[in-house]
Amino acid sequence: MTTIDPSLYLSNQNTTRTPSANLGKDEFLQILMTQLQNQDPSQPMDDTQFISQMAQFSSLEQMMNMTNSIDTLVQSQLISPVIEYSHMIGKEVSYEATDQETGEALGNTSSKVVAVSQHEGWAVLELENGDKIYADAVTEVSDRAEDGESDE
Repeated sequence: MTTIDPSLYLSNQNTTRTPSANLGKDEFLQILMTQLQNQDPSQPMDDTQFISQMAQFSSLEQMMNMTNSIDTLVQSQLISPVIEYSHMIGKEVSYEATDQETGEALGNTSSKVVAVSQHEGWAVLELENGDKIYADAVTEVSDRAEDGESDE
């Protein structure tokens, strides 16, 4: 004769409920199903009321799906600056150079980008001449090598 596993008894089920401030589609369906199960058979729920509740459920589900889609879109827009500017590696950029000590403008300078890094959310281009500049400081981008010849 087989025995029943005591862990499966209904008395072993958790009877405490943790309240939640969120009313999602699962909770809405539970309310609707409880309402249907406990309705008076001599006075069933009005069809229009039932259809109205189903329409509310459908709207809730579509709104939740739209929220998830918007979250996905926002996450895809938050691309790392390193990835966004990685195409600049190997390109020659022109920028307005300044003296680090005096802050004096040294004029327009060009150098080849050898790496891209990130500082406080901003893309930093590391150049062949040792300078590090923010990507928004670039005034011109070209495929030219330092000797003036084209890489193409």
